[in-house]
Formats: sequence, C-alpha cells, structure tokens
Amino acid sequence: MSQQNMFPETETDFSKIQHKVIILYLVEKMDIPMTKGQIEQFILEEGILNTLMLSEYLNELTEAGYLEKTLDNNTTRYTITEEGLLTIDLFLKDIFQSTRNKVLKYVAENRKSVKQDFQTIANYFFDHKNNEYIVKCALYEDEMMLMELSVSVVTKQQAVDICTNWRTNVSTLYGGILNLVLDEEDSQEK
Repeated sequence: MSQQNMFPETETDFSKIQHKVIILYLVEKMDIPMTKGQIEQFILEEGILNTLMLSEYLNELTEAGYLEKTLDNNTTRYTITEEGLLTIDLFLKDIFQSTRNKVLKYVAENRKSVKQDFQTIANYFFDHKNNEYIVKCALYEDEMMLMELSVSVVTKQQAVDICTNWRTNVSTLYGGILNLVLDEEDSQEK
C-alpha cells in the first residue's frame, strides 16, 4: 500500500483505504504494541470488518511497512511505523469524526488492560531432560521487570493452569508473593 497506491480508483478502493487507516489510527492511539485479538475486538465490536478481511489488511499493512509485526513470548504484536504515521496524517481527514471518537473511546476504556496484557508474561515449555514442564511467569512495568518466577511441574495441565492463573490474577499474586517474602524477611530479622 504505497502512498501512490493509497489513492482510490473506485469507491471500493476508498473503503479499503478507510479501513486500513482506522486500523493504523487504533494502533497509533493505543501507543502500546497490540495483538491481532486486541485489534479484532474493536474492529468486530464496531462492525467495521470481518476477521478474514482484518487478517488480510494486517498482512498488507505489515508488508507495506505501515505496521511492524514482532513476536513477543509466542504472541504476535503490531506497532505503527513512521510510514504508518505519515499515512494517518494524509488520510485521517477521510475518516468520519464519529469513527475517530469510537477509536478514542475504545483506547480510553481498554488501554489499561492492553498494557497489563503486554506487561504480564506467562509461558511454559517441556524439559525433555528432566521430563517436566517449566513455567516462566513475569511482570513488567514500563519495561522494568518487577517479578519473575520459574516453576517446575509434572503435567502440561498444571503448566497451563499456572499460566492462566498468573495472567488472570497477576496483581493479587504479585502482591501476595511480595508480602510473603517481606514477612519472611521481617521474621528472620527478629
């Protein structure tokens, strides 16, 4: 989607451009790398595109250099590039103000959960040597690691459960572990 190709030849082309600019605008306003699922949530809720078209447009935007796709702990995340920002500047005026407002509202309501998802990591892998699963959980704040845990478990289901519980209850678990460690430290000083 070079800027030369951005100009519509038909109404259908114009509609495609609008949809792509909405995607770029959403990623830009969120200002945090977003997963396809997070982008999809807004796009589907607003009835802008179906899942298949979104996938196609994300691929086109990535291939054209408007979005950058990175793999972060087995999760693909999208960020906007300088070329993407320039495209928004050129074509944002073609997006209805009501649609821009919906993007801004979605960002305001969901930024915290997107940020928390970005900063909460939970993965597992099978250690063939020891015949066990290793679960790694971490919590980051503004790219600074607050906590990292590594746990060995016997079954895959235990590993999956730990990852799910970490992602779902990270604030409670982080606070609880920190309190336990601090309490233990206090009792040893006495």
